[in-house]
Amino acid sequence: MGFTPDFLDEIRNRLPVSEIVGRKVRLVRKGREHTGLCPFHNEKTPSFTVNDDKGFYHCFGCGAHGDVINFVLETEGLSFPETVERLAAQAGLQIPESKPEDRHKTKVKKTLYDVMEAAAHWFESQLLAQVGTEGLNYIKKRGLTKQTVKHFRLGFAPNEKTAFKNAMLARAEFTEQMLIEAGMLISPEDGGESYDRFRGRIMFPITDRQGRVVAFGGRALSQNAKAKYLNSPETPLFHKGRLLYNLSGARKAAFEKGRLLVAEGYMDVIALSQAGFPEAVAPLGTAVTEDQIREMWRLAPEPMMCFDGDKAGRRAAIRVVERSLALLKPGYSLKFVYLPEGEDPDSFVSSYGSQSFETLLSEGVPLAKVLWADLIEGVDFDTPEQRAGLEQKISRILSEIRDTKIRGYYESDFGRRLKNLFGSEFVPEINLHDQGPAVGAKENQRSYPIKSFSKNKGYGQRQGETSIGNLHQTEIGKTAKLSVKDRERLIILTVLEHPWLLERHEELFAIFEFESLELDKVRNEIIRIASRDSDLEKETLRHHLSENGLGQVVDTVYRQGVLTAQRFIGPKSSAEETEETWLHSVELFHLEKIEKDIAILGSKDLNEEEFARLQALLNEQSASNKRISDILGKDT
Repeated sequence: MGFTPDFLDEIRNRLPVSEIVGRKVRLVRKGREHTGLCPFHNEKTPSFTVNDDKGFYHCFGCGAHGDVINFVLETEGLSFPETVERLAAQAGLQIPESKPEDRHKTKVKKTLYDVMEAAAHWFESQLLAQVGTEGLNYIKKRGLTKQTVKHFRLGFAPNEKTAFKNAMLARAEFTEQMLIEAGMLISPEDGGESYDRFRGRIMFPITDRQGRVVAFGGRALSQNAKAKYLNSPETPLFHKGRLLYNLSGARKAAFEKGRLLVAEGYMDVIALSQAGFPEAVAPLGTAVTEDQIREMWRLAPEPMMCFDGDKAGRRAAIRVVERSLALLKPGYSLKFVYLPEGEDPDSFVSSYGSQSFETLLSEGVPLAKVLWADLIEGVDFDTPEQRAGLEQKISRILSEIRDTKIRGYYESDFGRRLKNLFGSEFVPEINLHDQGPAVGAKENQRSYPIKSFSKNKGYGQRQGETSIGNLHQTEIGKTAKLSVKDRERLIILTVLEHPWLLERHEELFAIFEFESLELDKVRNEIIRIASRDSDLEKETLRHHLSENGLGQVVDTVYRQGVLTAQRFIGPKSSAEETEETWLHSVELFHLEKIEKDIAILGSKDLNEEEFARLQALLNEQSASNKRISDILGKDT
C-alpha cells in the first residue's frame, strides 16, 4: 500500500478535526473554533483549541499541535499505517495498492482473516454446546463471569481429530490449504490426512492491534496432554514475538490510566481485567522479546512487569532486564512487580482483591534497582580482587546500554552505589565529590575543570593500552582510512558473507550504532531473519533481504565494499581471520566515537552531570582498548 501526499490530504479534507478530537475531548464551540481541556497534559482551565477551517489543533499550555492524523497517532498508540487505515475507513476512502504482489498478499491475508474469524465463532459455539460442558465447567471453576467469557471470546475445541476441519470445509469459501496456511490444521510430512491442531482445549483467540483474530492459544483439559498450553504456529498473520495477548483490548485503558500491566499468561490477563485492570497484556508463551518491549512502550512509557512470586518469576524478570538494556531511551523504562511466593496475578486478585493488587503495583521496583540487586546477589567483595571483579562485571553489563546519555547516568548511579556498598575504603578512579567547584560556578551547580587530565597522553589511557594511532598501523586497523559509510558497509558485508558470525556475536551486531539509516534497516532485518533461522546460509539471507525490499541496498554494499573487503573476508581468509577482522573493525569504530566524545568534553569546564559522563567515557575507553588488545593477542 502507498500513502501519497494527495491521499493523506484527502483524509484531512474529509474528516473535520473537531469530529475526531471530540471523541476524546469535550469541546465547546466558540466562534470559528472549539475549546476544551488538553488531553496531553493536566489542566483545569481550557487552553486547547481546535480549528476545522485551518485543519489543526493547538494547546497554548503545553504546545501540542497537529492534524487528525497526529491526534490519532498520539492518543491511540497506533502505528502510522494503522492510523491512516483507520481514518481512511472513517472517511470512506480505499487504501491504494501499489504493486501486484502487494495486492496478492493483501488478498491472501484477507482470506486468512476470514478463516480465523470463522474459527473463533465456531470455538465459541462449541463451548456453549453439549460437547463443551467440560470446558465450561473449567471456566466456571476459575471464577470467570459470562461477561468476561464473552469479552475475551473464549471457546472450546472438541477432543476429536477432525471436528474443526469438517465444520470449516462444510463452508464453500474455505479450502483445506487455507486452513493449513492459517495454522489451524496440521499436515503430516508423510503425506497423510491433515487433522485439527487444537483438540480438547479451552481456546483463547489472539488478536492483532486492530482487534482481528490472527491466532489461538489452547489450554489442555487433560492431565496427560503433552503440552499444557499450545499456540498457533507462525503464519502470514501471526508473529508471536511481535504481538501481545489482549493488545487491542488493553490499549484504550492503558492510555486512559497512563500505565500498562504485563503478566505472564492468558488467565492472568483475563483475571486482572475482570478485577478492574483492563490495561493488562501478556507475551505469547515465550520470553518477552525486543519487539514486544517496543510495543509496550507505545502504550505506556514505563510498563509494569508482573511476575510470579517464585524463582522462575525472578529469573524471568532478569531476562527481561537484560533484553531491554540495549533498547532503553530517555523517558522509557520498565518497572517490576513481584507477587508473594506461590502467587500469580490470577490467584492474588482472587484471594486478596483488587485493592491489595493496587497496593502491590504502587510498590513497583524500577529497572535500575532490579539490575543492581541481581548484580550484587551472592557476590563477595571483601578483597580488592573481588571488588575489581564486581566493578568489571557491572561495567560489562552497562556497556550493553546503547543510549549514551542513559548509560552515563547508569554508570554514575552505579558508581555511587558501589561506593556505598564498599564503604569508606572504596576510592573510585574519578571521585566526583572530591573535586572543588570551579571559579565562577553557578550556585547549586558544581563545575569540574578538565585541565587536570593530560591531553597529550590521551584521556584515561593507561600504560600498555592500545591507542587509536597505534591501531591504524595494524593491517586490520587500516580499514579506518575508509569513509564512515564504507566501513559500515564492510561490517554489514562481512555478516552477509559469513552469517555464522551471528551465532556468537549477534548482540554485538545488534547494538552497533550505524550512522546510515539504510544500513541500520539492513542490520535490523538481518537480526530478525537470524532469529527465525539458526542455521542461516548467505544465499538464503540475501534472498530474504531482497524479498523484504532491501535488495538494492544490499547490492550497493556488495558493489562498493567487496573489493576493499576481499582480503579480509574473501574465500581465501580463514574463519579465524574473518572473525578477528570483523571484531576489530567494530571495536575500532566504537573506540573512535568514544574518543571524539572525550575530546568534546575536554574542551570545556564540566558540571557534575558532564563530569559523570566523562568518567563513564573514560571507563568505556579503557574497556574498549582492553577488548582490542585481547583481539590482537597483545598484553595490556
